[in-house]
Amino acid sequence: MADTRAKYRTEIQQMMFVSGETGDVSSETTTMIENIVQQQVWEMLRRATDLAARRGVRTISTDDLIFLIRHDKAKVSRLLTFLSWKDVRKSAKDSDEKGGGGGDAGGVDDFDLAANDPTLGTGPSVGTRNSKNKKAKVGLPWDVSSFYSEQVPEREDEEDEEAEEMNAATLQRLKQADERTKGMNAEEYLHFSECRQASFTFRKGKRFREWAGFGAVTDSKPNDDIVDILGFLTYEIVTLLTEEALEVKAAEDALKRESGGDEEKRGRKRRREPGLFDPPEEARTPVGPKHIQEAYRRLQKPDLKSRYMHHIPKGNWRRPLKLI
Repeated sequence: MADTRAKYRTEIQQMMFVSGETGDVSSETTTMIENIVQQQVWEMLRRATDLAARRGVRTISTDDLIFLIRHDKAKVSRLLTFLSWKDVRKSAKDSDEKGGGGGDAGGVDDFDLAANDPTLGTGPSVGTRNSKNKKAKVGLPWDVSSFYSEQVPEREDEEDEEAEEMNAATLQRLKQADERTKGMNAEEYLHFSECRQASFTFRKGKRFREWAGFGAVTDSKPNDDIVDILGFLTYEIVTLLTEEALEVKAAEDALKRESGGDEEKRGRKRRREPGLFDPPEEARTPVGPKHIQEAYRRLQKPDLKSRYMHHIPKGNWRRPLKLI
C-alpha cells in the first residue's frame, strides 16, 4: 500500500503540472490531495451502491456513477465523449484481431494514440476519430429521449450544438495548455505530453481497486468501464483542486505585493522590486497545503439552491460531503 501511495504521489505531481503548477510540489501537498481524492472516491462508491440497492441489485453500473455528477453538464459531456471513443477503440481492436485491420475496417493502427482526450485528463489515450470509425453516442436512462419508444433521427449538426453548449471548460483548458506550451522546446513538450498520460487507473487496475475501497466500501466487483470512469473522475478532482489552489495562491501573492511583504518586514524597508535575473514567481513558490485546504473549502461551498432555508436551526444536522 505504501508503494501505491508513492506511485500516486508521482501521478498527482504530473496531473498538477498539466493543470498549471510548475513548481516542485511537496510530499505533504500531494498526500493531502490524495487523501481528498480517496475520500471522494469512497463517497462516490457509497452513493452508487445506495442507488444500485434502490434498483434491487448489488452491482453498481456506469449509470449510477454518471448520475452522481449529472448536474455538471460539462463534466458529463467530457465523460461521455471519453466513453464513446473508448468504445470506438475497442471495436477497432476487435476488428483488427479478426483480420479486418488492414482493409476497410480500420484497426488500432489508424488511431492517433499520441493524441489524448481534449480535456487533458482522461487517463490513457483513447484515440481520435477517423473516417473508418464513427464515435458512438452514449445514451443515459434519464435523458428525455429515453422516455419514448420512437427516437428522433440525429442531425448532422447536433453534436456541434452540444459541444458548443457543454464543452466551454474543455475549450478553456485547451487554451491554457496552448499558452503554457507556446514557449516550450521539444524536450519540455515531450515531458508535458508524458504528464498528460498520468492516471490513477491506467495499468494499475488491481492497485486502484484496493486503494478505492472495493471490497471494503462496497461489495460490488467493478468492471473495466467502472474503473475507467473513476480514473476520469479522479483526474478531474485533481485538476479542479489544482486550478482552485492556483487562484488562491495568486490572490495571496497579489495581497502580499500590495501590502509590501510580510507583516514583520512591513515598515522596516521597502520591498525590493523584482530584478532582471530573478526566477519566475511561480517557480519559487509552488502551492502548499494551506492553498489546497482553502481550495477544497471553496469547492465544498454549497450551491445557492442548497442554502435555501439554511438559517433555520436543524439540531445536529450535518451537511453531506459535496462531490467535486
